[in-house]
Amino acid sequence: MRSQKEIALDMRIIEALTELRLSGKAVEAAKYIIESEEVQAIQEYANTVSIMRLRYNDHGPVHMRTVALNGVVMLGLLRQVGIKTNLEKEECGTFEDSLIAILMAAFLHDIGMSVSRQDHELHSAYMAYPIIDTILQQVYTSDIQKRVTVRSLAVEGISGHMGNRVIHSLEAGLILVADGCDMTKGRARIPMAIAGSPRVGDIHQYSANSIEEVRISMGAEHPIRIEVAMSSEVGLFQIEEVLLGKIAASTAKNYIELYALVQNRDPKRYL
Repeated sequence: MRSQKEIALDMRIIEALTELRLSGKAVEAAKYIIESEEVQAIQEYANTVSIMRLRYNDHGPVHMRTVALNGVVMLGLLRQVGIKTNLEKEECGTFEDSLIAILMAAFLHDIGMSVSRQDHELHSAYMAYPIIDTILQQVYTSDIQKRVTVRSLAVEGISGHMGNRVIHSLEAGLILVADGCDMTKGRARIPMAIAGSPRVGDIHQYSANSIEEVRISMGAEHPIRIEVAMSSEVGLFQIEEVLLGKIAASTAKNYIELYALVQNRDPKRYL
């Protein structure tokens, strides 16, 4: 069963998609994946393994929905200034097809955490493949070319989301950044509450716990402006060790400006 937070994020995703005034296929795809009992179940188990077994941050349904919303917002910002996706430039699909690939990748990119943290992006890719195929068969009922194209693009986004594999499409690059932008303190709340003695990796939880908000909007110099508001400078670790690396590995890096906003300090610009 979806939590109230998940339902609220689902509504925001549908609203963001509707505002783009497309054909309706992206909204249709979003509703299929939101309503999938299999997707919900695997997201929840991935989160159980991540938090309870491995003591990692949230890698479940809230996180994956947040990444989806981030991806939709960022792709919409690029569209406003006329930047085309790879599917558009290669004449293999439309902006909406690219958007559907991003939705599929975002909703499924961490389901491999249900198997293992190591190589979880690859576990996610093979686990997501049949789910993506089932949904796309409903969205592209008679267009097998679109189905295989969007499926391949989604798998690239999933397998490349850790930044340790070279990706080539703008769409996959946005998944990297959208994932890195989910760093607010809510992701660390449960692991910190159940934590026992100090252990390697705790700095990720403490740094994430200082992040109050991540805002994505139109930038002054670049289409995507990311502002990370934090209560203390420990949050800079999250930017410097996680987000910056993902942006550097992303095909969307030239479209991004990045600011850290620490309470009672002047804004710090990274990009």
